[in-house]
Amino acid sequence: MKSMTGFGYGEIQDGQIHLTADLKTYNNRYLDLIINIPPPLNPLEPAIREKVQGRLKRGRVELYLRMRELEENLTIMIDREAARGYAQNLRALGEDLDLKDELGYSHILGLEGVVKVDKKRDLALLGEKVDRILDKALDELVSSREREGESTERDIMEQIDLVDASLQKVREFAPQVEEKVRRTLSDKFREVLGDEVDESRILQELASYLVRYDINEEISRLTAHLAAFRSIASEEEGVGKKLDFLCQEMNREINTIGSKTPQVEVSRLVVEMKDGMEKIREQLRNVE
Repeated sequence: MKSMTGFGYGEIQDGQIHLTADLKTYNNRYLDLIINIPPPLNPLEPAIREKVQGRLKRGRVELYLRMRELEENLTIMIDREAARGYAQNLRALGEDLDLKDELGYSHILGLEGVVKVDKKRDLALLGEKVDRILDKALDELVSSREREGESTERDIMEQIDLVDASLQKVREFAPQVEEKVRRTLSDKFREVLGDEVDESRILQELASYLVRYDINEEISRLTAHLAAFRSIASEEEGVGKKLDFLCQEMNREINTIGSKTPQVEVSRLVVEMKDGMEKIREQLRNVE
């Protein structure tokens, strides 16, 4: 079982570049990946996205990649035709306006299109470096999610054990529920009909009432759901959605037991089970 909250960091620095990767994850119903990378790395985004999606199944994921180039491979070109055109037009403007300022390099070099800089980057080599720091950040993130997930799993399984213990007590009360229905129905018949009561009629009515008040099927299904919950929780990946769905099914059985059973003791146990299930579902909101 893994938590959906965690943090991971990766860094690499050599003579040419300094790269860092920050990964933060939060709970979310689906996988929501937000990637923030510098423009030179934009061509690598599909591969980055695929790598992260291969390791994480659920949660809001925020990835921040930062790059600082320590050594730049630059090609500098001066467009002489553009510079000559600027110079001619500026001199003509000076004559028209009777300006005495001398025209120099500083006036022309900063104008658009005169100086052109071409940065040469090895995208394949950049991709390898990004891949390495992502591996490191993802490993750290997954480890932190696993550590928190272990703590969450312990809390959840404690609540499952409490729900199971309450269910066992309900199971003990089930025969008493049947006996109480039998006794109440028999007393009502005798109260109305006196000694002329037909025992076969009581049995027929009893069978009808027991269908409405019998909770053995719900107990059996809830027992099976608890066993399935424990089995799924022990799986490695993506158990959050499965367990949440199973909790809905267990809540349905608990509610049915509560609606069928007139006994105060069983009603109290139902409240305890519902409280446990609510705590479990609250914890599952942060399980991958």
